Amino acid sequence: MRKIIAAALLALASTASAQDMMRGLDMSSPDMTMAEMSRADVEAAIRAAGGKPLDLTGKRLSGLDLSGLDLHGAIFRAARLNHAKLMRANLAGAVLDQAWALEADFSGASLVGASLFQSQLQKARFDGADFSRARIAADFGGARLNGAILRGADGAADEKNQSMGLMHASFKSADLTGADFTGADLSRADLSFAKCAGADFAGAKLRDADASGADLRGAKLAGVTAPGLDLDSARLDASVTIDGAANADRAIRD
Repeated sequence: MRKIIAAALLALASTASAQDMMRGLDMSSPDMTMAEMSRADVEAAIRAAGGKPLDLTGKRLSGLDLSGLDLHGAIFRAARLNHAKLMRANLAGAVLDQAWALEADFSGASLVGASLFQSQLQKARFDGADFSRARIAADFGGARLNGAILRGADGAADEKNQSMGLMHASFKSADLTGADFTGADLSRADLSFAKCAGADFAGAKLRDADASGADLRGAKLAGVTAPGLDLDSARLDASVTIDGAANADRAIRD
């Protein structure tokens, strides 16, 4: 049964947008809230893998405390990590595509070069986490990324595959205070109503991104490439000018 559910999740992930993935799912079901392994089981699996990537595809790991574990390169595709604790875990190069980690805590975790394509990370915590060069076309709606590092991260829409063309990074209503997006590709990303005080977007690509209602006061926007960036009702410092942005006349300047 678990294999059937995992396969169904993967099939759903391949056809629906990230924003639609929770439709029709029972988020209170044991499949989304319970764990089939303990921390000791995961630690034993790491040892048994002998340095090779640990495959946890489709596993139910919700609520587990996996803080500080070395899970570099691990495969969590379609795994459920809702409310799990992964503070300071090493997830460099890990594959979390289509994973569910609602309200999980990744504070201080290393996700360098990880893949989080179409992951569901709503209201998760990533304070100080390192996403450098990671693929972040995931749903971070309402998440907290205070001081997170996303240098060179790729959250752009996958325009090469039209069936997946809507998949892009979503930081709607997220707290991005002090986050480092230098050189990141956020083309078509959703930053609407995000808190961006002190966030560094230097050299980032924000082409056709949605920053409507976002609070960009105090954000560093030098060298941003942003044709079509929607600034409708966004809050900006009075001196800030973003070339090519849309609805700049509707921004609120303080």
